[in-house]
Amino acid sequence: MEIEHVIVRQEEEKDYRKVEEIARAAFHYPDRIMRGKIGCPYEHWMIHELRHRDGIMELSFVAQLKNGRIIGHIICSKAVVKMEDYTLPVLNFGPLSVLPKYQRQGIGRALILAMIEKAKKLGYGAILFFGRPEYYPQFGFKEAADYGISDVEGNNYPAFMAMELKEGYLKNVCGGTFFESDIYNDELNREAVIEFDRNF
Repeated sequence: MEIEHVIVRQEEEKDYRKVEEIARAAFHYPDRIMRGKIGCPYEHWMIHELRHRDGIMELSFVAQLKNGRIIGHIICSKAVVKMEDYTLPVLNFGPLSVLPKYQRQGIGRALILAMIEKAKKLGYGAILFFGRPEYYPQFGFKEAADYGISDVEGNNYPAFMAMELKEGYLKNVCGGTFFESDIYNDELNREAVIEFDRNF
């Protein structure tokens, strides 16, 4: 059942700390770090960094209850598909964060749809990202392999997905390689994440 009276709006500076707290809770960061693992759950640091580099603030949204409480967030960042002779700008999206209490109630879906709609209005051509292949096809995502695009290591798999926002935008990228921001490299940023989390 979807929650009624949820407003999806653009993130504002006053939301920053709350959004980071939501991401930290949504991905169970404290539990993972106590076991000596960062793994994927370092999204609160990612969001903080994306605001200063590679993030697209026009595509940063929060989900807010009628009482003003923020319960979810989504953000996009700059990425590219590189071929031998040219580079094609695309979007990457994520993290997508929803407080555990409100997950599986339509909040993530509302955020994704708002992001896609705004990205189209802004003239972006395609989105590529890594996510759950059993969930995202409902929004129009396909395996990136369908467009002949591989990840930075030359691999393809169901969790690596793409969607055209403009019809035919990816038609000439067969053999291309997807490059996202180095913010998404958990090994590279491990120490920065641990240091950032000390503020929570």
